Amino acid sequence: MDLSLPADLIRTLSSRLDSDDEARAAFPGETGARQPVHTVYGGAQLFQPDSAQRLGEAALRALEAHAPDPATLAVALGRPADDPIVAALYPRVVEKLRREPVEDYRIDFEDGFGIRPDAEEDAAAVTTADAVASGMAAGTLPPFIGIRIKQLSPELRSRALRTLDIFITRLVEQSGGRLPEHFHVTLPKVISVDQAAVFGDALDALESALGLPAGSIGAELMIEITRSIFDEEGRVNVARLVRATGPRCIAAHFGTYDYTASCQITAAYQGMTHPSCDFARHVMQVSLAGTGVWLSDGATNVLPVAIHRGDRLTATQLQENRTAVHEAWRQHFDEIRHSLVHGFYQGWDLHPAQLVTRYAAVQAFFLESLDAGAARLANFVEKATQATLVGDVFDDAATGQGLLNFFARAINSGAISEEEAAVRTGVTLEELRGRSFLQILANRRGR
Repeated sequence: MDLSLPADLIRTLSSRLDSDDEARAAFPGETGARQPVHTVYGGAQLFQPDSAQRLGEAALRALEAHAPDPATLAVALGRPADDPIVAALYPRVVEKLRREPVEDYRIDFEDGFGIRPDAEEDAAAVTTADAVASGMAAGTLPPFIGIRIKQLSPELRSRALRTLDIFITRLVEQSGGRLPEHFHVTLPKVISVDQAAVFGDALDALESALGLPAGSIGAELMIEITRSIFDEEGRVNVARLVRATGPRCIAAHFGTYDYTASCQITAAYQGMTHPSCDFARHVMQVSLAGTGVWLSDGATNVLPVAIHRGDRLTATQLQENRTAVHEAWRQHFDEIRHSLVHGFYQGWDLHPAQLVTRYAAVQAFFLESLDAGAARLANFVEKATQATLVGDVFDDAATGQGLLNFFARAINSGAISEEEAAVRTGVTLEELRGRSFLQILANRRGR
């Protein structure tokens, strides 16, 4: 059959798409890699080599004190006492808090540390670097770890870069020239392409000066000011900031309270579920879709803490403590679920007792849809394969991809193993890891 378009014209038209391919390649992300379900933020002055284990122990004490059995936890979360999902997840949460209580920890030199004399922050950068080196040697660090520096505003940029330099230089010296695996540096309140570019250049320079492999320091940007979403000319800014940081940028974190404050929302109405936050998160989501850059939601700032302290509390005081913790747990649980429903699979935690509801919410989100999701995916694969084999059009591949995405996220969260997902859905391990429903159909067509 003769073609209407000459070969040289097809090549010319095709070459015009090269810049589009290059633009996509500018986003590295960590596609297919494990994404932590949370990041725990703690002031730099508090960090110890075994901070993760201490947080886990505190979380288990809170669980024992305020929800010693599945029925009590279910009621605390606003569910029936005999909820089978909570009964199933309760031992999973306990096991997680014992085995790996923290997935990601960020040593905070910003809000959690505050503005202190330069000598004090210099000293804290050294001692925390030493603590991380000790944790590396002892094997006590969480799977992901890093620091948050101060913003690169005119008043704080020199301080931020100095802390970054002191910490990483000291850590490399103390650890024998290594960084922890999955080591990330978080830049808060980034608003301009220049700030993002300077951040990336500073990390480049540190790696070069210290003999570290290029890109070994992961970068994260905090989207927490209105100008982070749209620049001064009304252009969507999120992807531009990520691109300016360079190939090392692996995540964008949303900052709930700074963002709502920058929207002039009063304190009584600032919170994770405010419509302005949904808008900002969806802009982030659309801007970075398909790039591999991780998205993380913010924090619930109502903490599950007891009202009364002491060894000899009355029965009334103990009940008031439990009620206060339960109310905070329920809010945290509901807000995590809100994030998950909106496609944000990571968030911040600020208090050890929040680890209980972090893992409970993640487990519940996946467990309650697991049976139906497995049956639907298996059925979709079967029907789509039959349609393909007989030449019909299967026009619901997007739903099949959504089901496959569910299992990819469930596996990432630890709610289900790869092997169990493969058995329940009829999809092979290789196909699950490939995360492409269309590729599954292509595989079936070739059989």
